[in-house]
Amino acid sequence: MLKSVRVLACFLLLTNLGFAQKTLHDFSARTITGEILDFSTLKGKKVLIVNTATECSLTPQFRKMQELYEEYGGDDFEIIAFPCNDFGSQEPGSNEQINEFCTKKFNVSFILMEKISIKGDDMHPVFKWLTSSEENGTLDAKVIWNFQKFLIDEEGQVVESLSPITGVQNRRIIEWLQE
Repeated sequence: MLKSVRVLACFLLLTNLGFAQKTLHDFSARTITGEILDFSTLKGKKVLIVNTATECSLTPQFRKMQELYEEYGGDDFEIIAFPCNDFGSQEPGSNEQINEFCTKKFNVSFILMEKISIKGDDMHPVFKWLTSSEENGTLDAKVIWNFQKFLIDEEGQVVESLSPITGVQNRRIIEWLQE
């Protein structure tokens, strides 16, 4: 009994010191319609997280994201888009305007989150985790523009960060989905 208590105390101490890394499943955030999405509901799924903007030259990637989602989405894979206005002020719209644009122009059916900030003092906690090896235990990744992509495995661990110009149907992503 005493040994079990000591092991538990050591685990709690290490967790509080930051040695136990968080996973995506430790977070929640608001969808574009205001509901809370508990990312623990994504356990067992691969997840592609993308920061998006509707007035960017890369905005047509929404169409390819939807095609990818239609082919692979469901029980094993999810796409989560986080609109942000941090790069070139290319996402000036409200959540309602962004949602309308994405659903009418691209028939988006994957998860759209509320508009967030992904840099500076008000960086969203999910992006703090995605971009810091101290938080995610895997990699440091600076978000350089709209449509940066993050691959998250079924256990909620960051696998890789891909450049904004990397298309969502590129060989690396398809191979990862088929692993």
